[in-house]
Amino acid sequence: MSTRWKPNVTVAAVIEQGGRFLLVEEHTSEGLKLNNPAGHLDCGETPAQACRRETLEETAHAFEPTALVGIYLSRQRKADGGDITYMRFAFCGELGALLPLRALDHGIVRTLWLTADEVRASTARHRSPMVLKCIEDFLAGQRYPLELVISDASVVE
Repeated sequence: MSTRWKPNVTVAAVIEQGGRFLLVEEHTSEGLKLNNPAGHLDCGETPAQACRRETLEETAHAFEPTALVGIYLSRQRKADGGDITYMRFAFCGELGALLPLRALDHGIVRTLWLTADEVRASTARHRSPMVLKCIEDFLAGQRYPLELVISDASVVE
């Protein structure tokens, strides 16, 4: 019997303030990498809820999604034979207050505010090609209503 292929569903926050983007520096199996605040969709939550949770866990900031920037599919083939496909829901929104006593999620080293040019100049350090793609789409004005992503009530029951 063959195993059914399923992508890993992730969420990401594209957060810009004053011409700078909030990124996280995190430990990965390939060393320290830069990423948008991002993570996996958990059972029992909508993509927007997951984005709120992941942003809080990785940056110690509250976050309220206001628009969907895009839905992205990427595939990572690793030298060790690993082959993972990710489906990323990227949201932009309002960054809330910093909770200074809140610890960052395991593996997150620090948060960084980088200009778009600094993000472009650091692509070798990006966790995935979607880091820059989401930011470029945001800069291009790409926004979709949150209602585009429909979650049946059974998801959160």
